[in-house]
Amino acid sequence: MKTPTALLIEDEPLPRQRLREGLAELWPQLQLLAEAEDGERGLALALELRPDIVFVDIRLPGLDGLQLARRIKGLCHIVFVTAYDAHALTAFDQGAVDYLLKPLATERLRETVQRLQQRLQLPPAELARWLQQWAPPELPPAPVAAAPLRWLQASQGDRLHLVMVADVSHFRSDNKYTCAVTPEGEFLLRLSLRELLAQLDPDQFWQIHRAVVINLAQVARVERSLTGMEVLLKDNRTRLPVSQSFQPRFKPM
Repeated sequence: MKTPTALLIEDEPLPRQRLREGLAELWPQLQLLAEAEDGERGLALALELRPDIVFVDIRLPGLDGLQLARRIKGLCHIVFVTAYDAHALTAFDQGAVDYLLKPLATERLRETVQRLQQRLQLPPAELARWLQQWAPPELPPAPVAAAPLRWLQASQGDRLHLVMVADVSHFRSDNKYTCAVTPEGEFLLRLSLRELLAQLDPDQFWQIHRAVVINLAQVARVERSLTGMEVLLKDNRTRLPVSQSFQPRFKPM
């Protein structure tokens, strides 16, 4: 018969030691392949070593025991180690799931060992329905943010141009369109200023007025006066007023 194997995932040294010693005493044939102190490392070891049994603490730093069980369900038999009280553990007893309560009791470990010895002849228990009751559903991965625009397709008269975003000193709203101002002239974009702003790098392009967005790399200085605030661009001739609602952005500067 194949030697049964196990993986122990527990972040607390003392409970981990007691479980290791208890298993060695009650099930000397069981081969402990490895130990892990956090969920990420435990998951990596479980997928690499493919043990028959995983003993896993529910509360782990990072990836917790319930999340880990979702990742490895069907690959091995799972025994949860938990400090939950007896009332909460009724859910375990109804779900064909083994558990060990901390602090570890020898008789309880003996019962678990006996059940595992019988279950090793069978496929791992189906945990999907049980995990739905105990663990919140895993969130889908966050969508990857689109990279900021680097080039713009814009028109100047009857000609179509590719304009490098970094060359634009500022954008100005022009009804339903937007005007991109560069050292080479002004170009018309068939986008509203709001649509364009959503695609620009927010660290480089700041809105300073309902109708104006500036390129911070093209700003020479910000000037304050009794009548308000203005941005002076590096061409040393373009001055753009800053609306009062956008002025707080410049106060730390």
